Amino acid sequence: MTRHQPEPEPQRQPEPDTGRDPAAPAGRAAPTPDPAELAGGAAVEAEGIGLKGPRGWVFREVTVEAAPGSVVALTGASGTGRTCLLLALTGRMKLTEGEARIGGLRLRKQASAIRRTAALAHVPGVDDLEPSLTVGEHLRERVLLQRRYGTAPLAALKAALRSPRQRRADARRVHDEALAAAGLDLATLPKGPRTAVRDLERLERLRLCVALALIGRPRLIAVDDVDLKLSAPLREEAWALLASVAASGVTVLAVCGEAPAGLPGDVPLVVVVTDRATGARTAEAPAEPAPKADDTDETEKETADALAETGRA
Repeated sequence: MTRHQPEPEPQRQPEPDTGRDPAAPAGRAAPTPDPAELAGGAAVEAEGIGLKGPRGWVFREVTVEAAPGSVVALTGASGTGRTCLLLALTGRMKLTEGEARIGGLRLRKQASAIRRTAALAHVPGVDDLEPSLTVGEHLRERVLLQRRYGTAPLAALKAALRSPRQRRADARRVHDEALAAAGLDLATLPKGPRTAVRDLERLERLRLCVALALIGRPRLIAVDDVDLKLSAPLREEAWALLASVAASGVTVLAVCGEAPAGLPGDVPLVVVVTDRATGARTAEAPAEPAPKADDTDETEKETADALAETGRA
């Protein structure tokens, strides 16, 4: 009588690490975390970035390195691509050359994710306020839009399970925190929250724009023309406002005519200068030592075209 020996089980080789969640279905990569759920400010890292339009280079060979919670001052003469650089670093314009990372996200391949973490606080021609609406109407509209479109899926599901009273309390808390961070006291306005935007002073309008941006709890905010038409004392207040926002952990990109020497509270300040060498040089012709008026007009036209394209997007 012959006894059959059991066949030895084949040895299982360790599976290679593919970066997938073992519980995830085959062929699908593990989901990346929602950028809106990431905490803290966004680091800005750019190396030799440039943007070219139909009339030539809007800006070129720009390098930025800023830690989270910094203020990045984009300064230079008008027409050197400051606003376009601001929009490019927030994922609103597509780079032509170079690479950048915003909060660890690659600007070229993850622009949509960056847009969910970077808010435009004040960029004329792109996110203008409605002059006929009141301050209170703008704030209520932004809270409703944030609740409907700007919340991460998991957070939206949790919010839907709360009672209407709890949701109203949450909205009020976000509303009040944004106003406090922007230093906007509605009681000091001429008609309180019923004050129309057209009746606001320039610095009050800037505070409102910052408050609206902070309602979305971004990791980075972008502000254009910080010091335009402001007296020296008001410029100091504007920079103190942005410094306080950065001190709370939110990275700030700010376009200005002249960068400050320093910021209150020892907030890190990174100055990026755009000039004719980076703002108007083409691939074929080097920058001229003395810019001509016609060249400046051409660059300003290029910036206007880019802003119009961003507005349509």
